Amino acid sequence: MDAAADDEPDPIKLKSVKNNRVFTVPQNDRRFSSVSSLYFLFPLQLGNCRSVKEFEKLNRIGEGTYGIVYRARDTKSDEIVALKKVRMDKEKDGIPISSLREITLLLRLRHPNIVELKEVVVGSQLESLFLVMSYCEQDLASLLENMQTPFSEAQVKCIVLQLLRGLEYLHHNFILHRDLKVSNLLMTDKGCVKIADFGLARMYGIPLQPMTPRVVTLWYRAPELLLGTKTQTTALDMWAVGCILAELLAHKPLLPGSSEIQQVDLIVQLLGTPNENIWPGFSRLPLVGQYSLRKQPYNNLKNKFTWLSDAGHRLLNLLFMYNPQRRATAKDCLESSYFKEKPLPCEPELMPTFPHHRNKRAAPLVESHAKRSKV
Repeated sequence: MDAAADDEPDPIKLKSVKNNRVFTVPQNDRRFSSVSSLYFLFPLQLGNCRSVKEFEKLNRIGEGTYGIVYRARDTKSDEIVALKKVRMDKEKDGIPISSLREITLLLRLRHPNIVELKEVVVGSQLESLFLVMSYCEQDLASLLENMQTPFSEAQVKCIVLQLLRGLEYLHHNFILHRDLKVSNLLMTDKGCVKIADFGLARMYGIPLQPMTPRVVTLWYRAPELLLGTKTQTTALDMWAVGCILAELLAHKPLLPGSSEIQQVDLIVQLLGTPNENIWPGFSRLPLVGQYSLRKQPYNNLKNKFTWLSDAGHRLLNLLFMYNPQRRATAKDCLESSYFKEKPLPCEPELMPTFPHHRNKRAAPLVESHAKRSKV
C-alpha cells in the first residue's frame, strides 16, 4: 500500500452519549492508544469486550499480513470459532487503520456468504485484540491444492453462485472487497462459501474518490488497476470473479504473472490488445506509456476452454471486459443462463467434504499462500 490516497484515514464520527449529537474527530486527534477506543466507537455493537482467556486455542490456522488465526473453542458456549489476533507489533499509535476498517465493515455485514464477525475480545493487555469469527473448515486454495479429483462443473457453479450472492450484497452496500482470490474464499463442511479477509475492503461513493491501485493480489488484478486508474469501482471485484471462475474450471490459476509487466502481457495474450474502440479512455490511463503491448488481435478464451458451453464463454467474456463500465455486475452474473443450463449447480449440502484436511489447515482469514503471488 504505497499511495497517499489510501493512507488517508476514513472519517470517524462519534456520537455523544449525553445529547446524541454526532461530530467528526479532527485528524490530528485521531490516535487509538488502546482497545478502549473500540468501547468508545462501537459501544452498542461490542458492549463490554470479553477476555480471550474464555477461548481455548485448539490449533493455529494461518498467519499473514494482518494477523494470526487460531481455531478455538468458546468455553462458555462450546462453539468452535476462528480467533484472529490483530497484528500490532509495528503500531506505535494503537490499532492499525486496516483492522479498524475490517472491524467496522464486518460489524455491519450479515449475509450467509460473508464471514461473520461475532465479537471482539481482548488479551491480557488492552493492546492485545482478537476478532472472533465464524469458523469454516476449509479455504478454496487449500482444497484446490489437495483435492485428488477436481471440482465438477456443477460444483464450480455452486461455489461461484454463492460468491456472486455475497458480492452482490457487498456492492449493494457500497463496499469494494479489493482482494478477492481463492484463498480468501472459505467453505464450511456444509458446502457454504463465505467471502473473508476484509483488510483491504473500502466503502465507496459518488463521486468516486482516488484510491491506491496496488490492491488485489497480482493474479486477480484488473487491467485498469495495472494501468494506474485513479478511481475504483465494483468492476475490479468482478474481474477477480472471472479469474476465480476460470481457475475453478481449469483447476489452475488463469493468469499467474510474476510481475506487473508479465501480468499485463498474459492478459493481452488471452484477450487481445486493448484499444480506444473497445475501451474508451484506455490511452489516457496513467501507466499505459510504461508498457509495450504485444499486437494480439484475437481473444483466446475459447481456445483456453474448448469444452465450455456458449453460455459459459459469454459469462467469462462479460467478466473479462476491458472496459470496466461494460463489465458484468454481480447481479448480471446471477441472471446468466450459464447457471440455468446443465449441468445445473449442485446444492451446497451435496458438495464433497474433506475430513482428511479438517482441523489441520482451515479457514485462513488472513493473506496466505505466499506462493500464490503477493506482488
